Amino acid sequence: MAAKPGLPPPPPPGARISEPGRCGYFVERKKRFCRMTPAPGRRFCGEHGQHEEENDRKRIPCPLDPNHTVYEDQLQKHLKKCNSREKPKPVYYVQDINAGLKDVTKIPEEQQVPISSLSKEELQDLIRKLKTASNGISSILKDQTLSHQAFKEVLNDPKNGECAFKHLKQQASILGHMEQLHLLGPGRCFVEFGAGRGKLSHWVDTALQDTENVHFLLVERATTRFKVDGKHRKRDSIFERLQVDIQHLCLNKIPILVKEKLSVVGIGKHLCGVATDLALRCLIESFTTQDDGINEEPSAKRLKSDNTQAGSNNFTDKERSGENVSESYNTVAGIVIALCCHHKCDWKHYVGREFFKKVGLGQVEFNFFQRMSSWATCGMQETISEACSSDVECGAQSSDADEHDQAYNRPECNSDSIQGLLTVEERKQIGHLCKLLIDHGRIEYLQQRGYKAVLQYYTDSTVSLENVLLTAVPNPCSVLQSTA
Repeated sequence: MAAKPGLPPPPPPGARISEPGRCGYFVERKKRFCRMTPAPGRRFCGEHGQHEEENDRKRIPCPLDPNHTVYEDQLQKHLKKCNSREKPKPVYYVQDINAGLKDVTKIPEEQQVPISSLSKEELQDLIRKLKTASNGISSILKDQTLSHQAFKEVLNDPKNGECAFKHLKQQASILGHMEQLHLLGPGRCFVEFGAGRGKLSHWVDTALQDTENVHFLLVERATTRFKVDGKHRKRDSIFERLQVDIQHLCLNKIPILVKEKLSVVGIGKHLCGVATDLALRCLIESFTTQDDGINEEPSAKRLKSDNTQAGSNNFTDKERSGENVSESYNTVAGIVIALCCHHKCDWKHYVGREFFKKVGLGQVEFNFFQRMSSWATCGMQETISEACSSDVECGAQSSDADEHDQAYNRPECNSDSIQGLLTVEERKQIGHLCKLLIDHGRIEYLQQRGYKAVLQYYTDSTVSLENVLLTAVPNPCSVLQSTA
C-alpha cells in the first residue's frame, strides 16, 4: 500500500513497530525506525516532524549551514540565533591590516607554470638567478640546540612516546632561546601565533612559574579541541584566545594591551608559510602606524621614542626596578618563531619583497622559488616515503598535532617532475637555498626596522625537518643612531 502524500513510507511486511517513546518514522535506507526521541505528545522527532499527520509544517536545510534543518515558517527567527551566523567582529579586527600589498593579483595555483614543464635551459637560468641572488648570504646556519629547566622531568619520562618526545625537545629549545634573549620575565604579553592547542604558551607559563603580571594571547583562526590553556587558573597569568586570522589582527586594539601597556613577545612553533609574514607585519607595524598597517619603510620615529629597545638586557633590568618602560605605547621586546612550509608563502603578503627587488627578482621568480623550497625535504629520496606520505592542509594556522615538517604530495616532490635533470642531493641543496633566500628577506625586513634578527638551527633534523628558528630583539645600535 502506497503512503499518503506527506506521510512516511509504510514499513515492510513483518517489520516490528517502533519502540515506545521513539520516533515513528521508518528509515527505508536503514530498514529500521528512527531512534530519536520525539517531543511530548508528538509521534515523530523534530527531523521527521514534517511527516506528522496533524502537522503539515515543512523543514528545510538551514541556508547558513545545510548540516541541520529548520522549520520553514521559523527560518527568519532561526537565522538570528543560528550558531553558524556571522558574528560581530571584535574590536581588534581590522580588515586586511597585515595583508601587505593590495594591488597584487595572486596567480591561481592551477595557472602557475609547473616546474616540470620548464626546459633544461629555463630551469638552469632559474637556478642561476637563485645562486646569484644568494651571493653574500651565509648558507651555513649555527646549530643552537638549547633546552630549559622546565622540561627536565618530562624529557626523562619514559611514558612519553617518540612523537611527544620530539615535540617536547622543540619546545624546550624554543624556551631555551627565549631565556637566552631575556624574554622570560614579568610585565610581558606573550602572543602565540597559530597557537593550536596552546602547548607552547603552556610551557612558557610553566617556565615562568609564579612570575607576576604575565598575559598570554593565543591567536588561532580555527576552532580547536583539547586546548591546554583551559587548565590554567593561576591568578598571576591570564590566558585569552583570539579566534581571528592573523591577516586581520591589530594588536594595538586588543583591550588588555591598551589597558596594561605590556611589552609584547611574539612566539610560534611551526608557523607555516604566509602566516609567518602576517605575524611579522602584525608585530612590527601594529604599534608604529595607525593607517592600513601597510608600511614598508623603516620607521625611525618608533626607534627614537622607544627607550626600551636599547637591548633586551636593559629592558629586563628596568622592569625589575619597577620603572615604567612603555609610557606611550606597547613595544615588541622580541620575536621567536620556528619557521615552516615555505611553499605556502605568498608574494602579496611576503615581507621581503624589497629585498627580492634589490637583487633583481620579482613575483615570477618568487613563485618558482617558494615551490622549489619543498625540495629541501621531499627531495631526499631516502625519506620520501615519510616526508611525502600525506597531504595535510597547513593553512595559515593549524593544529600542533601536525608537525608541518612533512613535504607534501606536490608535483615538485616527484623525482620525475624535473625529468632527471638534477640529482637528489642537488634538489635538496637548491631547496635549502630557496628557503634561505626567502628567510633572508624576512631578516632584512626586521633589520631595516631596528631589530637584530638571526636564523639558526634550533633542533636536529632527525627531530624535525623544519628546524630553523627566527629570533629578533631590538637592536641597540639602531636606537643610538636614531637618537643621535
